[in-house]
Amino acid sequence: MDWLMGKSKAKPNGKKPAAEEKKMYLEPEYTKSRITDFEFKELVVLPREIDLNEWLASNTTTFFHHVNLQYSTISEFCTGEACQTMAVCNTQYYWHDERGKKVKCTAPQYVDFVMSSVQKLVTDEDVFPTKYGREFPSSFESLVKKICKYLFHVLAHIYSSHFKETLALELHGHLNTLYVHFILFAREFNLLDPKETAVMDDLTEVLCSSGGRGGGSGDGAGSGGMGAQNHVKER
Repeated sequence: MDWLMGKSKAKPNGKKPAAEEKKMYLEPEYTKSRITDFEFKELVVLPREIDLNEWLASNTTTFFHHVNLQYSTISEFCTGEACQTMAVCNTQYYWHDERGKKVKCTAPQYVDFVMSSVQKLVTDEDVFPTKYGREFPSSFESLVKKICKYLFHVLAHIYSSHFKETLALELHGHLNTLYVHFILFAREFNLLDPKETAVMDDLTEVLCSSGGRGGGSGDGAGSGGMGAQNHVKER
């Protein structure tokens, strides 16, 4: 769990600001695509008979597997040469080791760090207990927040760098559905810092404004969303 001591920071990546580029994933013909028309706001609510930590654990594990699967569909295009940095629009993320040392890595290396670290966590009985009588650690919620932050980075990278490939594979409906479900779940339990997700505010506004259903308008970028694209944030 050394990675949990790390941080992600953003700095200019030397490329043309993403705000000046056309974002294909915001096109109405694509944002309307879903694999279901279910009302996700109802799906994420904690059932009365379920313990909160059990609900968080179950959903976090499921999101991890789905994000991992979604990334695997475009992983052959996410190479060290094509994605020399872990970039999301005009934000670049760095991995930090347990000593706080910045690790220079490509996008596929960064995603590998995320997936291998989360895999260790969700299969650790001391963190994600599955046996009767085992207690969740006091730090469980903070660990879930860390996991969600890194899963968000992966989803955002797929949109910003590999949406064309996702379209070619006709998997954008799956990606949109996963993103909506994930964001609404994170909102329900305050698992993601708004500052962390601001880089994708324009997409979130379009996809999640109707409770997760399809049919959002393509021009629904939030006032804060586009503003977040015009400069690089340091975290």
